[in-house]
Amino acid sequence: MTHPILESMSGYADEFIALRRDIHRHPELGLEETRTSALVAERLGEWGYEVHRGIAKTGVVATLTRGAGRRRLGLRADLDALPIREATGRPWQSVHDGVMHACGHDGHTAMLLAAARYLAERGEFSGTLHLIFQPAEEHPGGAKIMIEEGLFERFPCDAVFAMHNMPGIEQGCLVFREGAMMASSDDVSITLTGRGGHGAMPHRATDPVVAAASIVMALQTVVSRNVDPRMTAVVTVGALAAGRANNVIPDSARLELSVRALDRDVRDLLETRIRALVEMQARSFGVHADVQYRRDYPVLVNTAAETAFARETGIALLGAERVIAHGEALTGSEDFAVMLEHCPGSYLLIGNGAGKGGCMVHNPGYDFDDDNVIAGGAYWALLAERYLRD
Repeated sequence: MTHPILESMSGYADEFIALRRDIHRHPELGLEETRTSALVAERLGEWGYEVHRGIAKTGVVATLTRGAGRRRLGLRADLDALPIREATGRPWQSVHDGVMHACGHDGHTAMLLAAARYLAERGEFSGTLHLIFQPAEEHPGGAKIMIEEGLFERFPCDAVFAMHNMPGIEQGCLVFREGAMMASSDDVSITLTGRGGHGAMPHRATDPVVAAASIVMALQTVVSRNVDPRMTAVVTVGALAAGRANNVIPDSARLELSVRALDRDVRDLLETRIRALVEMQARSFGVHADVQYRRDYPVLVNTAAETAFARETGIALLGAERVIAHGEALTGSEDFAVMLEHCPGSYLLIGNGAGKGGCMVHNPGYDFDDDNVIAGGAYWALLAERYLRD
């Protein structure tokens, strides 16, 4: 039997699918989402929400209070697109060359707006609802900026939730996980400085390329020999740049690393070992190493009570057969993790099926599955009604 909220919200499908496609056609990068945030704010104002704009430049928070309930709930969606040239060929393909909604944030925004309209018109709840439309999830991390600008002081929440689509999981299925769900993400830039020279006379130079090659291989031992085998960690050298000619030993070489972990202590260990290994390896080759270690998004940790509540809501909406109660942790990262460091809550996934185009997110052929606009919106509406009860 279809849940009454799903039945009720099905009448919104055409409107919010069209809205999703409109946002998709006009993608905007992080902290530049002026058109998107204006559209969001206008709709929310029409439905009676108290709308606050300009948080983290282009962020929007909308508040709706009913009854005498004292609980305060936050629901978050992300607004930004990616610097990718779209290749879907769909009628709603991006009109901005080199920018596209390749991660489904257009769908996340449409889902939360669909829920917002339902809750404003028909929602039965008592308490305060805060809808958080966050900019710059991809870069440079809008959650942190919103919090630094007083998000939870201005809009206190007893719990906060967010949802992301995931290709490869059956469309509309919901995935939950208590504890660490997504990895921390750190960026490391390593500059090796030696002494350049003629490729025919290497003994008169100090070669940073050889040092870089040795460091790339040595870094593979950090996970295999320093991290507990029962834990998850990733050290990826994504770029190595040095020199331009085959007969010239360059003065310097540069490496760019992505470092990820699903445990805060492992994250600390990775930094300690990478710094020590790089510096010692460089010294052994007679070159100087400058290590710039930038901590980006923390480990995303879902709190137990809020995850149990979110899971129960999913089962109430869809039935246990459409819910994965304890999904696998992911080594991708998400800046909602910063919000969860300040407020209890949970982050869940909604299946995007094979994906329109069969692509994973961050791919030029990816598209959000429009069937999830109402499926996700109904989930948010039910969660709000269940959480904000007298």
